[in-house]
Amino acid sequence: APAAVMAEGSGSGGGSGRGPPAALRRWEQLRRRAAAPWARGLLAVAAGLGLVYAVLRVPVRLRDGLAAVTVFLSTLTPKFYFALTVTSSFISGLIFVFEWWHFRKYGTSFIEQVSVSHLRPLIGGAESSPPAPAAFSAGDNESSRQNMPECKVWRNPLNLFRGAEYSRYMWVTGKEPLTYYDMNLSAQDHQTFFTCDTDALRPSDTVMQKAWRERNPQARIKAAYQALELNNDCATAYVLLAEEEATTIVDAEKYFKQALKAGEMIYRRSQNCHSQSPQHEAQLRRDTNVLVYVKRRLAMCARKLGRIREAVKMMRDLMKEFPLLSMLNIHENLLEALLELQAYADVQAVLAKYDDISLPKSAAICYTAALLKARAVSERFSPETASKRGLSTAEINAVEAIHRAVEFNPHVPKYLLEMKSLVLPPEHILKRGDSEAVAYAFFHLQHWKRIEGALNLLHCTWEGTFRMIPYPLEKGHLFYPYPSCTETADRELLPTFHEVSVYPQKELPFFIHFTAGLCSFSAMLALLTHQFPELMVVFAKA
Repeated sequence: APAAVMAEGSGSGGGSGRGPPAALRRWEQLRRRAAAPWARGLLAVAAGLGLVYAVLRVPVRLRDGLAAVTVFLSTLTPKFYFALTVTSSFISGLIFVFEWWHFRKYGTSFIEQVSVSHLRPLIGGAESSPPAPAAFSAGDNESSRQNMPECKVWRNPLNLFRGAEYSRYMWVTGKEPLTYYDMNLSAQDHQTFFTCDTDALRPSDTVMQKAWRERNPQARIKAAYQALELNNDCATAYVLLAEEEATTIVDAEKYFKQALKAGEMIYRRSQNCHSQSPQHEAQLRRDTNVLVYVKRRLAMCARKLGRIREAVKMMRDLMKEFPLLSMLNIHENLLEALLELQAYADVQAVLAKYDDISLPKSAAICYTAALLKARAVSERFSPETASKRGLSTAEINAVEAIHRAVEFNPHVPKYLLEMKSLVLPPEHILKRGDSEAVAYAFFHLQHWKRIEGALNLLHCTWEGTFRMIPYPLEKGHLFYPYPSCTETADRELLPTFHEVSVYPQKELPFFIHFTAGLCSFSAMLALLTHQFPELMVVFAKA
């Protein structure tokens, strides 16, 4: 009895206590009625009637739609079909031309790029997230670093003079031979080589520190003259004038001789006090860089002016005086000068020292080694004779050397065989890239032509390298796999009017094939509509 009284009291309370139980009771009643047999039968009858209506109504609508389309097509004239096909062909042709231009310039399909970058997120595609950083051991790091060669940009050891060569080319052709990226790298090099922390103590060096940062060539030259007014023995000011103001090699050599006189005096002074403080050590490194740079450019001036033996002597002395600066690749300047002298025994001696497995390779080293081995057999080499009797040991060695060189840089043969036109080499190169191939062929093509039959042997054998390396981006033969980043860097280093060589050749994207086919098909329909209008109208209506 008390429990019944409590239940009645709770049921007859306020509205807030009566709401939820009442809703639950109504839902329970509806669920019970829906579970009854007569309710299930009613639902089944309703579903059946709806299905019958849909089956009978949809064909009627389709029939009405087809009748409307037929009436519309019957009123169209042949001129409409001709205009439609011509417009379709024109639009698809424009898309095809743009796709082809974008692929040749950037190496990718514009439609694919847009679809991946913008459309995939809109339709809910999941973008690939970078993997979580994992903890690797030192051995794993070392192996991964060796397996993934870095696309490092190097200073071109045979780079030309800005005022005496690059500027003269621009005056004659009206084309800018250097890219902004290349010149910016040179500005960074100059600031690294020719400045130090103690420049603030000397007004002339302070002016030159600002001069190396200037983008305007005239502003740099003006700053160099200001530095000479403050200090007539400012070596870096003479260097800047020799590089940018001198319009001939003779004038550049005069400036470099003045820079050498000032640089040697400053270098001796720095040697005497380099152990006093870390700042003095940094100043000695800077003065050493200036002296080595000046002596090297003087040797290059002598080479360009025809005093080749003098240039060779200067390069040898420089390499003996500063043996630790091998990263400047002065030996490549020496190789080119010795080839001009046709001193092939001396060239072989230099290669024996620098063509070592522990040292970084270059196109100059690999192709010069191939040239020397080709020289021994190229004069008597004949493809027909070799196919009959087979290759001799010397010929096999020459072919293997060519394959080795081509694997290192596959872009060089097209320039040596004059299948591609040359441009002025940039101030920086990418090893194994097209920029290095341009720089090598620009200076060494004459040496290959001088040896009779060398280019013929190269022409007959260089393409065989690619059969040995079917997947160059995945696995190499004598070197690491070919880096996939060379095309992007080469496009930054080489001028826009030069067609960058790409290896391996990329397959044409799907959308280029698709738009080309669509354009051709539309053009064919337009031609047939123009020639046979009545027949094409009947075909379209059918």
